[in-house]
Amino acid sequence: MTSELQGRKALITGGASGIGAAIARAFAAEGARVVIADLDGSAAASLAGELGGESWEVDLTDTAALTGPLDVDILVNNAGIQHVSPIESFDPAKFHTILTLMVEAPFLLIRAALPHMYERGFGRVINISSVHGLRASEFKSAYVTAKHALEGLSKTTALEGAPHGVTSNCINPGYVNTPLVQKQIADQAKSHGIPESEVVEKVLLVNSAIKRMTEPADIASLAVWLAGPHASMATGASYVVDGGWSAR
Repeated sequence: MTSELQGRKALITGGASGIGAAIARAFAAEGARVVIADLDGSAAASLAGELGGESWEVDLTDTAALTGPLDVDILVNNAGIQHVSPIESFDPAKFHTILTLMVEAPFLLIRAALPHMYERGFGRVINISSVHGLRASEFKSAYVTAKHALEGLSKTTALEGAPHGVTSNCINPGYVNTPLVQKQIADQAKSHGIPESEVVEKVLLVNSAIKRMTEPADIASLAVWLAGPHASMATGASYVVDGGWSAR
């Protein structure tokens, strides 16, 4: 049986943990050669060693490091951070950092990857967005802004890439059981004035019809399909995996 991604090279940002690591494992299982890009170089190297891939220790807010060229067939823009605070006390430097990491870095990586993709007549850009790319929540002004911007970047990439065999899509999870989500529970409790023990039920999953968090492997399985040969007509779309949140 032929593996779906045999012969493809895939770069996954934020690939050493959480959703990124799940995607890297799923891609490698389907035959792709994975490049794990992460700020945590040792974690990236460890996972790359496990999967027979490569690692790239990189600070994606250092935009000078992202000018290319980038020789990959599949690009997964996954790296992200979160900061929870009311707008009036939101640190402007933190706002700038989040937009640099989650909008400017994906733009630069796409820009660096497209020439190779165009030359080969094949490319897959997968942007890990969020339900917050489609909906807003209080106290997350930078994250919501960044994810909305990523949606626009993804659609523009889809339109420009279409004549060259390149697709671009967003995956829009609700809350996923990752370190990123676990780390914000204390901040959410403080912002909402509730105990940490009540955050998952009263904040994170309050809008979800299915009352549990998504697992990283669920997102990875969708990414495999989007990266593969059967998704050639899937482009410019946002694939929502939010437990019914956006159905409201």
